[in-house]
This record gives sequence, structure tokens and C-alpha cells, in this order.
Amino acid sequence: MIGRLNHVAIAVPDLAAAADQYRETLGANVGAPQDEPDHGVTVIFIELPNTKIELLYPLGDNSPIKGFLEKNPSGGIHHICYEVDDIDASARKLTDKGARVLGDGKPKIGAHGKPVLFLHPKDFNGTLIELEQV
Repeated sequence: MIGRLNHVAIAVPDLAAAADQYRETLGANVGAPQDEPDHGVTVIFIELPNTKIELLYPLGDNSPIKGFLEKNPSGGIHHICYEVDDIDASARKLTDKGARVLGDGKPKIGAHGKPVLFLHPKDFNGTLIELEQV
């Protein structure tokens, strides 16, 4: 069902400093910040030859990233994202197998302009999973 790894998301306490670190220290191709109000985050994508890194920073007081950073002040891996061909069929198959889809269970449009869903970390070895339709 899942396809390739789309990205690894890292919550960061200082978005500009993290972007500079990837750009200057690691020599990565770092994109521009983009606000995603529906998800409560500002993101920066770092393009790698085989996948992407997504830097996440809270956008607003209700951001889920704000709570994550309160528990992990230095930041850390927040979620991993896998590609799927059909997000609705994937969600049905997962829920039939007992996995929990977060939120209202309906896809939202993600930072790439494509439908996304998040799966409960307790169902996947403590890892928050994002599915993105390609």
C-alpha cells in the first residue's frame, strides 16, 4: 500500500537557524518558508536526491508543534511521510485493520498541495505517520 518515503519532518525551535544549518553546514538545497494555517505550521522543505526533510515550526498558539516543542525543547523528529496512490482507499484499509486516523478521518490538503492524513503514533510503534496521495 505505501510507496516511497516522501519526507521526514523535524520540529525545530528556531526555523531560520535550522534552515541555515542545513544550507551552510550540510550544503543542502533549502526552500523558502511557507505558512500552512490549516495545519498550524510554517514549513521549509530541504530537497535531497532521494527524499525531503521538512522543517516544522509552530504557526499560532494552537499549533501541534508548539506542544511538541514544549516537551522536546531542542526539537526532534515529528513524523515520517509515505506516499500512497489512493488516500481514501488507504484510510479504509488501515481503519479496517484497526489503525486510527487522526482528526475527523478526512484528508486535508498538505504543504505539497496534495491530500494528507495522519495515523496515530500508538498504532505504529510510537511514530506519527503521514500519508500523502501522489
